[in-house]
Amino acid sequence: MAEHHTGPAETGAAMDYKEHEKTYNLFISGAKVGSAIVAALLIAMAAGFFGHAGFLGGVLIFIVLTIASVVLLR
Repeated sequence: MAEHHTGPAETGAAMDYKEHEKTYNLFISGAKVGSAIVAALLIAMAAGFFGHAGFLGGVLIFIVLTIASVVLLR
C-alpha cells in the first residue's frame, strides 16, 4: 500500500500561465455578465407581474437593464 518512490516527483506538463489567465478572465467576465442578466430578468419579471408594466414593459425593462449592466461591467 505504501510505496516508497525514489525518483523525482512527477508534476505533469508545464503550465501555460498566459492561457490560464485568459481562461480565468473569460470565466470571471462571463460570471459577471450572467449574474447581471439574471438580476435584470428578475427585476423585469417583478415589474411585469406585480407592477403595472405588463408583458411588454417587462421585456423593455429587461432589455434596458441588460444593455446597461453589460456596458457598466466592461
